[in-house]
Amino acid sequence: MGTATYLRKRSGSVNWWIRIVPPGGGKALEKSLYTPDKNQAIVAALPYIEAHKKAQIEARPRLVAVWVHNLAPGRLHTIDGQQIMATDRELLYLDASGAVVKTEPNGGMGKQLVGNVPPVVRDFVLSHLEFANEPRPKVALKNDDDSAILERYISHGGRRHAGLNAKAAHSVESTWQLFRSLIGDKPLAKCTRDDGRALVAALEAKGLKSATVQRQIKPLAACVNMAIDEGKFSGVNPFVRVAPNRNDALDRVPFSYNDVELIKSRLGELPESRALLLRVLATTGMRLSEAFQINGEMTEDRCRYVVIGTKTSNSKRRVPLPAALLPYLPEEIVGPLFTGAPPIEGGALGRFIRSCGITDPAKVIHSFRHRAKDQLRAAACPLDVQYELLGHEVETVAAGYGRGSPVCLLRKWIDRVGF
Repeated sequence: MGTATYLRKRSGSVNWWIRIVPPGGGKALEKSLYTPDKNQAIVAALPYIEAHKKAQIEARPRLVAVWVHNLAPGRLHTIDGQQIMATDRELLYLDASGAVVKTEPNGGMGKQLVGNVPPVVRDFVLSHLEFANEPRPKVALKNDDDSAILERYISHGGRRHAGLNAKAAHSVESTWQLFRSLIGDKPLAKCTRDDGRALVAALEAKGLKSATVQRQIKPLAACVNMAIDEGKFSGVNPFVRVAPNRNDALDRVPFSYNDVELIKSRLGELPESRALLLRVLATTGMRLSEAFQINGEMTEDRCRYVVIGTKTSNSKRRVPLPAALLPYLPEEIVGPLFTGAPPIEGGALGRFIRSCGITDPAKVIHSFRHRAKDQLRAAACPLDVQYELLGHEVETVAAGYGRGSPVCLLRKWIDRVGF
C-alpha cells in the first residue's frame, strides 16, 4: 500500500485531503492538502505520513528490560512484625532500634511489554515468551513408565521425529495432566478407551468443539502409538477412536458484495502491511498461514507468481499474483512478504472486520477463501483449475502428474476473484 492510499476526495471539495488513523485508534487526522493535483497532494502529505510511520514503529509491541520490585520502593513495610525499608534496588531489614540487620535485593530484572498492545496480543506474546525462555516443567506423574513414554514423545515425536516445540509440548502436557486427574493412580497400561472417553467428556465440558477436542486427543494417541511401535507399551491405546466428530463446527460463509464494499471503504484505517495482508487473502483465497509462507516470487511467461502450501501434500501450489493485487505489491518480492505471528495478525483483521459492521459470527477471515471459491464457480472456472488455485481438496491421480496448468492460464482465472 503506497502513499496515495492515505489520500481521498471529500464531497463538495476539489482538493485532496489526507486521512490518517492513529496506531492505537482514536480520532483520525483529516486535513485538506489545498491542491486538486494528486502528485502535489502526495508531496504535501509526506510530512504527515512520516510522522505516522514513526508513531506506528513506536506503538509496536516490544519487550524491554525493567527492574521488577518485590516491594514498592520509598516506603516502610511491616511483614509478620518485621519492618522493611524498601529502596529502588534493596530491602533493608530493621531491628527494634531501627538499625539495619540484613539487606537483600528488592526484586530483579524482568521483561515488560510496551507499545500499543491490546490485551489479547499481550496474553499471546507473554505466553509465547514463557514457553521460549523458561525451562519446561516436568509433568508430575504417578508412574515412571508413563512418564518415560510421554517424555520420549515430546523429545522425539512430531514431524520428522525432531521433537515437539515448546508450545506443542505445553499443550500435550496440559491435556495429559487433565487425563491423569481423571484416572488417578491407574497406570496407563490398565487404561481403556472408556478412560479416553472420560477425557473427551472433560474437554467437551470446557465448551470445546469436537474438532478442537480431536486436535488435543490426537497427540496423546500418537504418543502411545510411538511407544507401541518401539515395543515399550503393550496395552490398549485409550486415545484411539474416542473423540467423535459431532459436526458442531460453525460453518463459515463467504463475504457478500456489500461486505466487501464495507471492508474496502475502510482499508485506509489499517497499517499498510495489515491492509496488504487482507488484500492478498481477498484476491487469492489463500489461507492466512499460507500468506506468511510467501518468501519471494518467480515468473513464467512474464506472469509473476508465488509458491505456497504446506497444510497437506496436495496444497503446495503456484499462485499467480492477481491484477487487483499488483499495484500494492513491491516491484519484486524479495524475502518474506509478511512477518510477525499469524494468530496476532489474523486477530487484528478479525477485529477490523467486526468494526466495519460485519457481525455475523460465521463471517471471518477464512470467509475470503469461501468467497474466492464462489467467485471461481460463478465464472465457470474448471474444477481442476480451482483445485490448482486454492489447493487440491482431494487426492487425485491426475494431481500427481506434470507440473500443472501454465501460470498465465491460472492468472486468467484468479483475476476473476477480484476485490
